[in-house]
Amino acid sequence: MTDLFDSHDKKIIAKQIQQLVDELNNYNYAYHTLDESLIDDYSYDQMYRKLVALEALYPELILANSPTQKVGGEVITKFKQINHQIPMLSLNNIFSNLTENNENKHNELIQFNARICKELEVDKLEYVASVKYDGVAISLIYKNGVLKHGVTRGNGFTGEDVTHNIRTIKNIPKVLSGQSIPYTLEVRGEVLIFNDAFNKLNQEQIENNLKVYANPRNTAAGSIRQLDSNIAASRPLHFFAYSIANISEDYLFKTYIEQLNFLKNLGFDIGLYNQVCPDYKALIEYFENTLAKRHELPFAIDGVVYKVNQIDYQTRLGFVMRAPRFSVAHKFPAEEAISQIMNIELQVGRTGAVTPVAKINPVSVGGVIVSNATLHNQDEIKRKDIQIGDYVIVRRAGDVIPEIARVILEKRTDNVRKFIMPDKCPICNSHLIRLTGETITRCSGGLFCDAQKKQSITHFASKLGLNIDGMGEKTVEQLVDYNLINNPAY
Repeated sequence: MTDLFDSHDKKIIAKQIQQLVDELNNYNYAYHTLDESLIDDYSYDQMYRKLVALEALYPELILANSPTQKVGGEVITKFKQINHQIPMLSLNNIFSNLTENNENKHNELIQFNARICKELEVDKLEYVASVKYDGVAISLIYKNGVLKHGVTRGNGFTGEDVTHNIRTIKNIPKVLSGQSIPYTLEVRGEVLIFNDAFNKLNQEQIENNLKVYANPRNTAAGSIRQLDSNIAASRPLHFFAYSIANISEDYLFKTYIEQLNFLKNLGFDIGLYNQVCPDYKALIEYFENTLAKRHELPFAIDGVVYKVNQIDYQTRLGFVMRAPRFSVAHKFPAEEAISQIMNIELQVGRTGAVTPVAKINPVSVGGVIVSNATLHNQDEIKRKDIQIGDYVIVRRAGDVIPEIARVILEKRTDNVRKFIMPDKCPICNSHLIRLTGETITRCSGGLFCDAQKKQSITHFASKLGLNIDGMGEKTVEQLVDYNLINNPAY
């Protein structure tokens, strides 16, 4: 009986791992390859940590395509591919619970420091703290002081050769300056667009009746992946260098800050926000000061980065899975604002999942006007005690997805009313069902439901499907409304 139970239990775990891998890979592909953000950093990190924990308990169930086994997204085939001699790894993330009023709110940072101090058998460590640019990672390869290649992260091991676009970025040295120029040098950093330049770019788009860009990060990523370098040249791109990946053997550095200063002397912009911190308490101070002045910076950041300063310590700590152990990204919390829920409506997704969405008084959150906020599911509404008419804290999680963080109970009036999930689909009137053990309510109509039909066809024709040009959401909607197509097959 025990063996049968264990076998059944392992099947459930295997299914959970498969679901996590599929979801995380979809998010990675959208972010790293399509330059689209589908989930906030905190939610992604929680899913990733859950996958890591399950794989640690059941290593025999690790899938070959698990995101724990690779870095970044897929390589775009329209560009020449270049293998990274040194993999371009991602950083692990840590978060703080800023609702607490003591040092424990930075518990993940304290644990990170304690863990590597213990391994190195030292009482404290010196770090370099820097801002975490919200841009696109790029590797620059120089030979005899001359820029030869500009390569994207790609999947971490192979990237896209975007040298033709990188050469158009004005502050990237095409030929290195200084008296000590290495024969071989690989510099890594971030390409981004300053806020003022981005706003000006969008104003020009509006004046010319062209598409308005969503955010600086996606615009920068799209710019360096253009086949026509004239497009990249027309964009106000900027490069910040933050590390040396490879250098001629006769160049030795004792500390990371020495590397940064060396890059500065060669003509690279290393930014103004690098700070040597004698211990983890100085890191906490750096984090809180940077968070407070976040909006005073001329470009977008989504956190700060800590690196052990001593290079020999970095070498001893090494790497684990997809990330260096001597460095970590300390992510900022999502930005918040207050609004009122005017109504709750239902959205029906491609798989029939019915998601309640709060219609709120439009409010600016992180510089974006938000009028809709996801409520995830019925259990989440109950857990947060959300009612129509409530004043709530609205958060753009990871500056991407608007959601309701919590209700301001002190502002609740007698006019609020509870939301009751209907029995029928608002689109096709089919029965709504919720299976035992699931949190998601679904429409039972299948492709009889116009919402599911339209989204299934749109997904089928999208970049993730057959990549059919011209088959966007609006086109599909019209074709279905005129009964010209009824499913992905015909």
